[in-house]
Amino acid sequence: MTASVPSLLSGLNDRLPDLRALYKDLHANPELSFQEFRTAGIVATRLREQGWDVTEGVGATGVVGVLTEGEGPVVLLRADMDALPVKEETGLPYASTRTGVDAEGDEVPVMHACGHDMHVTCLLGATALLAANRHAWRGTVVAVFQPAEETGGAPAVIDDGFLERFPRAGICLGQHVGPLPVGFVVTRGGPMMAASDSLRVRLYGRGGHGSMPETTVDPVVMAAAIVMRLQTVVSREVGAGQQAVVTVGSIHSGAKENIIPDTADLRINIRSTTPVVRERVLEAVKRIVRAEAAASGAPKEPEITDFNCFPVTVNDHEATATVQAALTRALGEGHVFTLPRTHTGSEDFGTFGTALQAPSVFWHFGGADPAAFKGIDPEELLENGIPAEIPVNHSSLFAPVIDPTVEIGVTSLLAAAAQWLMAGADTAR
Repeated sequence: MTASVPSLLSGLNDRLPDLRALYKDLHANPELSFQEFRTAGIVATRLREQGWDVTEGVGATGVVGVLTEGEGPVVLLRADMDALPVKEETGLPYASTRTGVDAEGDEVPVMHACGHDMHVTCLLGATALLAANRHAWRGTVVAVFQPAEETGGAPAVIDDGFLERFPRAGICLGQHVGPLPVGFVVTRGGPMMAASDSLRVRLYGRGGHGSMPETTVDPVVMAAAIVMRLQTVVSREVGAGQQAVVTVGSIHSGAKENIIPDTADLRINIRSTTPVVRERVLEAVKRIVRAEAAASGAPKEPEITDFNCFPVTVNDHEATATVQAALTRALGEGHVFTLPRTHTGSEDFGTFGTALQAPSVFWHFGGADPAAFKGIDPEELLENGIPAEIPVNHSSLFAPVIDPTVEIGVTSLLAAAAQWLMAGADTAR
């Protein structure tokens, strides 16, 4: 018999003021990937105060809490902790003004532009209630506060002996806040989020004076040709019924207007939803980069380096149906929906289920003011996408409304976990 959700949620209302304050503090003090030292310290302190067995420094800056209450299933709950190099423009009284030093050594603004501060808050709320209501469940919960989701932190956690150091979970559960109306939850069985592959490209030219371009091989023009030609990959090499996205998110070359530089650097991101499309798009992008360099007379072949590569996030069909039913009971009819297609965002959460050879379920929960969606049918919203005026993840304007997002995030985690944890009242110690 599964644990009682109302019993697990007992005391949530009393904890909400503290969770709101925690969220504001985390939002105002974001940290870049693998630099989440302050956040990890807060997490570890709170878990110990709640009574969890805590291990710090997992995968560099990760924190893992383990709580066991008798014999029973092992459930993994995961939240990510890192922020992004984005300058916050929300105007909130608790907006971030922080800066940090990125992996290239550059000082950058830092913002929780993807909602990971909300994820940490909700999981700490769930861990507090699991510890306070130990009479209501049996089993083991492994709470993973993961570093560096934006740059591949899950593999770092696994590579740090995760499988040997902690109880082996039979189910992995995770969630992500997004620009849906508060109160809405969406998921799907099968492919849930796209694979992501990032490429660093260095183009080699031959620099010289801007007044004598005929003596040079201009890498800026080479880069421009590549950027434009890459726009044909999805439109001409991917089928109309398939999904892929190619984005050139960064291009840097030169330092002065009258000097043609020797090199140009691009960063390219590719999203795909099937192995076949993934391989096809990656090959097309690399082919175009090399071909444009050759066409420009580059003195040296481009350097192409893969980094931040995540596979498709795949939800177990049976476990997803169980979670959808549980969330519907907890949140009410008309609040839980099935995504019509794979989301083109990417996540490294699936790394845990793959490594553990356990089913996993990942879902999105809304954090946007419902008033902004007035007159929009939920099914229409899922089919047509978020209206352009709604700030989305990674935007400088993205910030979930605190209420009732925190409450729904905590409720969702516990409602899902309860389907595997055993009821304390009906299980012998």
